[in-house]
Amino acid sequence: MKNSSDINAINDKILKVKELLLELEAHGEKFPALARNSKKALVSIKMLELNISDIVSLED
Repeated sequence: MKNSSDINAINDKILKVKELLLELEAHGEKFPALARNSKKALVSIKMLELNISDIVSLED
């Protein structure tokens, strides 16, 4: 298993991607396809959160 600093760095990147996708989704009123595709990508990010972010919260 990777050391805790590697996992924390990965978790930080996952959270940044999630934040950016949420910002993109907010522009969905003007670009419906952007909103749909952002939602789909957020589902994948949620799976990454379940895999990584939950491990980080358990280590704290």
